[in-house]
Amino acid sequence: MAETITIIDDRTGKKVTVPVTNSVFASSALRELDPDLRMYDPAFLSTAACKSAITYLDGENGVLRYRGYPIEELAAKSTFTEVAYLLLNGELPNTQELAQWNYDITHHTMIHENMRKRFVDGFHYDAHPMGMFISAVAALGTFYDDARDIFNSETLDKQILRLIAKVPTIAAMTYRFSSGLPFVLPNNSLSYAHNFLNMMYRIGDDYEVNPTLARAMDVLFILHADHEQNCGTTTMRVVASANSDPYSATAAAAAALFGPLHGGANEAVIHMLTEIGSVDKVPAFIERVKNGEEKLMGFGHRVYKSYDPRARIVKKLADEVFAQVGMDKDLEIALELERIALSDDYFIARKLYPNVDFYTGLIYRSMAFPTDFFTVLFAVARVSGWMAQWEEMILDKEQKIARPRQIYVGEGERQYTDQLNDKFPRARKDSIRK
Repeated sequence: MAETITIIDDRTGKKVTVPVTNSVFASSALRELDPDLRMYDPAFLSTAACKSAITYLDGENGVLRYRGYPIEELAAKSTFTEVAYLLLNGELPNTQELAQWNYDITHHTMIHENMRKRFVDGFHYDAHPMGMFISAVAALGTFYDDARDIFNSETLDKQILRLIAKVPTIAAMTYRFSSGLPFVLPNNSLSYAHNFLNMMYRIGDDYEVNPTLARAMDVLFILHADHEQNCGTTTMRVVASANSDPYSATAAAAAALFGPLHGGANEAVIHMLTEIGSVDKVPAFIERVKNGEEKLMGFGHRVYKSYDPRARIVKKLADEVFAQVGMDKDLEIALELERIALSDDYFIARKLYPNVDFYTGLIYRSMAFPTDFFTVLFAVARVSGWMAQWEEMILDKEQKIARPRQIYVGEGERQYTDQLNDKFPRARKDSIRK
C-alpha cells in the first residue's frame, strides 16, 4: 500500500490526500486546498526544489554517495577525473572512455592570452584570489560565442569540458599573480592534480611534484566534487533555471561559495587554531565555546547529524601528507579539540562532530597553499559537480525559472505626501551650457 498524507484545511473543512515518496509530498496539494496557500520555509530547509540522481546524502547516518558509489570507495580507488566523468555521465568510465576523457581535459587546459594579459593582469596586486577566480570564470564565457547555445548537446558538452579543464589553470593563475610569479603553462603530460600543482609551484626546471601530495590533492578534489543541494549548488540551479550559460552560472555558484558560512569554513578553522595557540589552552577555549563566547569551527553540519564521512577520509589523508612535509604545528591542537568535543556531553547532545573542513585546512596549509586560497581549491573541485547539476537542471522538463514567493510584512497602501519644499530647484544661469 502506497504511503499517503491527508491535509485538512480547518478554515473550510476541505481535505486532500496525496502520496508520500521518500518522505516528500508535492506542494501542489496545498494549492489544491487553496490556490493562495503558501508554505513559509526560511532557507528552504524543508523544501525539495528538484529531483536529482547525482548525489545521495543521509545526514543522520553519515552516508555520502556519488551516483550510488560510496565516497569511501571512490576516494580510495578512483581519480578525480574518473569521478567527474561519473558525476556527469552517471556511470564510471571504462578504460577507453577514461583515456579519451583525460585526453580531452588535458588538451583544453590553455587560457586565451587576452584573458591573462588584459583581464587578469588588471586586478589590484593584493586582490583576493577567490574574487579573481569568480571574475575570471565569468569572463571566460565571453571568449566562446557558442556558450549560450545550451540546448545543443554538442555545444553543451564542449562548455562543460572547457570549464572542468580550465578552472585549475585559472586558479593557478590567480595564485601566481598574487605572488608576483610568472604564469606557468599547463603541461599536457601530467595528470589533473599533478598539472595543477606544477602550475602552482614550478620555479625553474628542477621542480617535481611529490606523488603523495598529488594523490592527496586528487582525493580532496573527489571529496569536494559534489554535496547535494547546498548553497552554491542551489545558486547554480537558480541561475541555470533562467537558461544562463554555464560560465555565468558557475561564477554565481562560486560567489556563493565565497561566503564564510559556505566555502570559507576551513579557513576559519585555521584562524581558530592559531588563536588558541597551544594544546594547554584547549580546555579553556572549549569552556568559552560552551558559554557562547567562542564558536567551534569545523564542527557540526547543516545536514550531517553524525560524523561527516569525508572527515574520516581527510583525517587519514592528513597523516599521509604530514609524513611527507612534516607535522603541522596546529595538528596537536586540532586532535585535542576533537578528543574533548567527542567525549563532552555538551557537544554529543548537539550532535556536533568534525566536518570535512576541520582537517582540510591543515592539509592545505602543509602543502603551502595560502589561507585565502582555500576556497579557490574548493571551487576547482566543485565545478565538476556544478556542471552535473547544471546539465541535469536544464534537461529536467519539470523545472521552470526559479521564482519563490514571499510573505509581505511591509506597510499597507499609503497616499503620497510631499515632504520636500524645493524638490525641483531651477538651474542656475551659470550652470546652463551655452
